[in-house]
Amino acid sequence: MSLTKTKEIKKSVTIRFSGDSGDGMQLTGSQFTSTTAVYGNDLATFPDFPAEIRAPAGTVAGVSGFQLNFSSHDIHTPGDNPDVLIAMNPAALKANIKDLKPNGILIVNIDSFTDKDLQKAKYDDDPLTEELSQKYQLFKVQVNKLTTLALEGLDLSEKEKDRTKNFFALGMTYWMYSRPLTNTELWLEEKFKGKDLIIQANKLALRAGYNYANTSEVFISQYEIPQAKIKPGIYRNITGNKALSLGLITAANLAELPIFLGSYPITPASDILHELSKYKHYNVKTFQAEDEIAGICSSIGASFAGSLGVTATSGPGFCLKTEALNLAVMVELPLLVINVQRGGPSTGLPTKTEQSDLLQAMFSRNGESPLVVISSSTPSDCFEVAIEAVRLALEFMTPVVLLSDGFLANGSEPWKVPSIESLPKLKNRKVTANNNDSENFFPYKRDPDTLVRDWAIPGTLGLEHRIGGLEKDFVTGNVSYDPENHEKMVKVREAKIQGIANYIPEQEIDGEDTGDVLVVGWGSTYGSILSAVEEARSDGFKVSHVHIRYINPFPKNLEKILNSFKKILVPELNNGQLSFLLQGKFGIKVHSLNKIKGKPFTIHEITEKIEELSKE
Repeated sequence: MSLTKTKEIKKSVTIRFSGDSGDGMQLTGSQFTSTTAVYGNDLATFPDFPAEIRAPAGTVAGVSGFQLNFSSHDIHTPGDNPDVLIAMNPAALKANIKDLKPNGILIVNIDSFTDKDLQKAKYDDDPLTEELSQKYQLFKVQVNKLTTLALEGLDLSEKEKDRTKNFFALGMTYWMYSRPLTNTELWLEEKFKGKDLIIQANKLALRAGYNYANTSEVFISQYEIPQAKIKPGIYRNITGNKALSLGLITAANLAELPIFLGSYPITPASDILHELSKYKHYNVKTFQAEDEIAGICSSIGASFAGSLGVTATSGPGFCLKTEALNLAVMVELPLLVINVQRGGPSTGLPTKTEQSDLLQAMFSRNGESPLVVISSSTPSDCFEVAIEAVRLALEFMTPVVLLSDGFLANGSEPWKVPSIESLPKLKNRKVTANNNDSENFFPYKRDPDTLVRDWAIPGTLGLEHRIGGLEKDFVTGNVSYDPENHEKMVKVREAKIQGIANYIPEQEIDGEDTGDVLVVGWGSTYGSILSAVEEARSDGFKVSHVHIRYINPFPKNLEKILNSFKKILVPELNNGQLSFLLQGKFGIKVHSLNKIKGKPFTIHEITEKIEELSKE
C-alpha cells in the first residue's frame, strides 16, 4: 500500500539551517537561497556565524546558522521565528529550539545525538523527549548513515563522505518545498570543476536526501510557495557587501575616476576588500595595508593624487582611523570611510550585528571636525547609498562616513539591476588649470554658494599649493595661528557640511503626515520597522514611519515631520544614539526601543511597543 502525500500551498516560510561551524550550514543556506531566487520568490536571509573562530566542535559556541524567509509576496525581513529548524547536532538544537514556532517542523540528525555529543552541548538528558514531540513536528533522520549509504562504493574516506551530509539535508528541504535540484547541481559542476569524484559525491548526497523525503513515510506533506509578483527586470541575489562594492565601482566609473581602496581585513568588512580586488580591469586598485592607520592614510594619499579614495573597516578599526580622518577633514579632500558595524566595545562580538558606532561617526575626532554621515538600510540599498556617498564626497570635497552593519553585509535579497540611464551623473571639483583672477592659485578659495574649495592635483602647472594638518589661512592655505582666522575656518567648515542639506532629498514619510506614533529608524532596522508599522496599521493604529538615510546633515524637513506626531518611537540596535541626536538637535521627546544582543529586531518586538505607546 503506497503512502499518499499531500501538497499544501503557503504564502511564506522561514527556514533555519543550524549545525556545527564545520557542517556547511552557510553553504546549505546560500544554495537554498540561490535556488529560491531562481524560482522567483521574494526572499531575505540572515547568516549567523559563531563568534569564536575555532570554538570546540559540538559546543553551543561553535553553532553556525542560516535563516531564510521566502515568500509569494513582498517581504522585508528574514522572519522572526522559523517555521522549520534543521538541527545537525544537539548544540544546534539547544541554541535554536527556543525560537522555533509552536508546531513548527523540527528535523534533527539523530546520528549526532550520541552521549558524547550531548555532553558537549551540556545536555544532562536526551532532549528529544515525548514533550518535544508534542510541541513540535519532530522528524528524526539518520543523516550520517543515509549519506554514507548513498556514497557506498565511492573511493572516498569516511571523513570526506561525512562532509556531504549537508547536501543530504539540503535535498530533503528541496523536496519539502518543491525546489528543483538543477541549480545546485550546476553550481557543484562549476565550483568543483576537475574534481569529478567530489561532484559525484555531493550530487548523490543531494539526490539521496530528496528521494528519502519523497519515498519515506517520515515526510507526508510537501509545500509550495508560488512565485512572487515582482516588477519586470534583471534580478540577482546580492549581499550588502557585494552591493556596496558594485556601487563603489559604478560611482568611480560615473565620475571617470580611478578607485583606490586601502584597507586592513576586519570582520564583517573584509568582503569589500575581497570583492573589489576582483575588478582590476575596471581601474580598481586595492591595497591590503599592514594596519588600519596605513589603510586610511594610503586612501587619503590616493585622494590627494586624484583618485577616489576609499577605506573600509568596522568599529575597532574606525577608532584607529580617526586621527587620519581628521586630517582629511582639515585638508577637505573627498574620502569615503565605510564602517560595517559589529557588536562592541573593544573586540566585542565580531560576527554579530549592532548599530553602536553612530556617535563615533559623528563625534570621534578632536576639535570641531564635521563631516557627512550616511547610512544604508537594506542589502540592495547598499548599492545606491555607495553611489550617493561618493557623490557627496566629490561634490562637497569632504570625507563621508557610510554606516552599514553585519546584518546588511552578510544578509541578502533580490536586487533589480539598474539600467545605466537610471544612474545619476557624478561630477567633481577637479581643476586642471589656474582659473583664479590673480596669478597665484588659492587652494581654499571657495564657491560662494556651497563653500566648497577646488580639487587641485599635485604636479599640475600653476596649481602648486600647501596642504596639511595645521590650521590654514582662509584663502591662501598657508599655516595660520591667527585666532580670528581659526574661528572663521571652523565656522565655514561646519557651514559647508550643514549646507549640504540643500542638495539632498527631503525626508520621505511612509503613511500619514500626522498621527499618534511616528516610528523613526536608520540603517538595518528598516525591514523590521516597515513590517511592524504595516502590521500595526492593519490593526487600526495611526502610525507612520520615516527611515533616515542622511544623518549629518539631517534633511531640511525632518523637524517639521517630527513635530507633527504625538509620540516618536526610535528603535535602535544600540543604547539610544539616534534618540540622543534627535533630542539634542530638535529639542523633542522621543521614546527609545533599544536592543543590544547582537541580533536584529523581530517584527513583534516593535509592534508591541507601537501598541503600547498608542494605547497610553
